[in-house]
Order: sequence, then structure tokens, then C-alpha cells
Amino acid sequence: MDFSYPHNDTSRPERPSRTAGLNKLNVSEEVRKIRESAFARGIPVSSDETLQFICLQAAAAGAANILEVGAAIGASGAALLQCCPSARLTAIEKNRHFAAEAQANFDRLGLGDRVRLIEGDAADILGGLEGGYDFVFLDAAKVQYVKWLPRIRQLLAPGGLLIADDVLLYGWVNGEEQVPKKRRMLVQHIREYLEAVLSDGGLTSYVADIGDGLCISLKRRDV
Repeated sequence: MDFSYPHNDTSRPERPSRTAGLNKLNVSEEVRKIRESAFARGIPVSSDETLQFICLQAAAAGAANILEVGAAIGASGAALLQCCPSARLTAIEKNRHFAAEAQANFDRLGLGDRVRLIEGDAADILGGLEGGYDFVFLDAAKVQYVKWLPRIRQLLAPGGLLIADDVLLYGWVNGEEQVPKKRRMLVQHIREYLEAVLSDGGLTSYVADIGDGLCISLKRRDV
């Protein structure tokens, strides 16, 4: 099956960070093969540096109830479950081909009984989830981040972590590179997301120069 994306070499981030060459991904051979398959077909998955960082954060937080918005073919979800052996994962994926392959990968790795994979648009699915997630990884349509934020914030447990990927996107968001005219609306929506989380008194947030940019938000327990 052929998929077409604006960046074909998905093994490298759109915007390499200064530490990308230093950080090394430590995942199982099975997850590495899933990622290699994605790279070969141009399927978008997290950069090595990004995946290493989110696994580190999830493990350090002792994540037990994980939500992933944008599962693709299951590589990042599988890595998170392997580094958090007591965790369960709710994964949302809009593309039906990706969702089917993700489920097959989870089952093949013996992780299927710890995963609830939901195929469909996150805008339709988030409202029906029960919440209490202590770790949320947001890696789907960037233009929707700010629209989904209020509901994701509700679903996030006090003390929980929300990590949004690609928030610097080619260096357009922070002004490193000039924004193409046709991408200005996308960049504006990402900036609105960043402004929303950075100004939210119930969150403690930080934008990190990791991969294509990550925004890490901690839901405070005291508000």
C-alpha cells in the first residue's frame, strides 16, 4: 500500500534538534522493525530522539493509563507499553489501514490485551472517553491540537503529563524559518496551542528543542 507524505524520510525529524545526533533510541528489536517498516513506506512516526524522550518521561512518571492520539502503526504505543510494563494504552488512529496494522503489531508483540485501539477521528472519540489518564501523547493533526486541548485537559489526571509532538515544525513556529504562505494557518494553530498551555494556570508547561519540538505539560495537583 502506498502512502504519500510531504516528508518521505520519516526516520529524520523535519527540524533536526541540536541533540539529535547524541540521543540514541533504546527499544526492542520488534519495535525497531516496526519503525523500519514505517520508514520504508514513508509512514509518519516519531523521530528516534522524540520516542526516546517520551519513553523516558512515561517510565519516570510510572505511567499506568496512557492515551495516544495518533497511533499510526503502533510503534510508539508499543514502545511505551514495553517501557511501562504495568500500563494500559488507549490509542486513537483515524486511518483505517494504519489502525488495522497497529492492532496486528500489538497482538504480535503480545501487547494486545493491554491496548484499546479506537479507529476514527479524535474529535468524535475524545468526548466518549472516561479519563483518568496519567500520560497523554498527542501526535496527530497539528491544526487540531488547540481544539482538542480542553477535552484532553479534562481527561488528564492531576499530576499527569501531556506531551505534544511537532510543535516547532520545520522551525516555522518559532521563527527559525520563513513560513510558506499555504502553511500559515497551520502554524497559527500550533502557536495558539502553545499560548493556551503556557498561559494555563492549571498546567506547568515547557517547550523543548527535542525532535521537531515537544511541549510538555504537567497538570497541577493543587488547582
